Amino acid sequence: MKAPALPANSLRVAWAMAERSIKLIPRVPSTFFPSLIMPIFLVVSFGGQFAGLALLPGFPTDQILNWFIPMATLQGAAFAGITTGLGVARDLENGFFDRFLLSPARRGALVAGPLIGGVLRGFLPLILLTFVTIFSAATVSGGLLGWITYYVAALGMALAAGAWAFGLAIRFKTMQVAPLMQTGLFLAVFLSTAQMPLELIGGWLHDVARFNPMTNVLALAREGFLGEVTWADTWPGLVSLAGMAAFLIVFAARGMRKIIP
Repeated sequence: MKAPALPANSLRVAWAMAERSIKLIPRVPSTFFPSLIMPIFLVVSFGGQFAGLALLPGFPTDQILNWFIPMATLQGAAFAGITTGLGVARDLENGFFDRFLLSPARRGALVAGPLIGGVLRGFLPLILLTFVTIFSAATVSGGLLGWITYYVAALGMALAAGAWAFGLAIRFKTMQVAPLMQTGLFLAVFLSTAQMPLELIGGWLHDVARFNPMTNVLALAREGFLGEVTWADTWPGLVSLAGMAAFLIVFAARGMRKIIP
């Protein structure tokens, strides 16, 4: 009797899928370029038209780019993560993903692969905005720790957004779910302190932003841009980011367990 096939090495499978995701960037550039163009557009538009915000009493910086570059970076990294979900949706539409489901690979590896790919894709807009930061009027007064919190926040957002997009893709199995992926991200970001500090937000939006975990994640990304990095200001962002990522990874994994090739 022929012995049953052993499960493929999960790490190798996950890395191979992540590598495939990176190689698809030049082949399907239309799904990735927005994650590079959009953050630059946000920096230019907000940094110019809203420069007067830095003159408001209580605004935490006198250089508006210190406020908006981290926000734009998180948006770009998150959209880079979402593109992996779009890739999964495309593979489900054309039947290619069924080959993965019929293989001896563990399903956990089939979830991890696109998520790793999303984090790797997140490096591209992050590096681009790093150069913008260095060669613009923005300053990272928090030094090395400021850069570390900035990178952790951005790559964590790429992971969380990738899990969100993967979970939707695996349930809807169509590229038509893309607007829902993007809308969820926009709501999470812009119902927070994306544009204004919490202390300067009024009405119902203040209450929503106060309890929105994205507020803490944005504070984590901005910490080194607005001053020195302290543990008291860092841990809420780390906890919020870890909680978001864990919840959305579970959302993606549960969808994978239910799918039938």
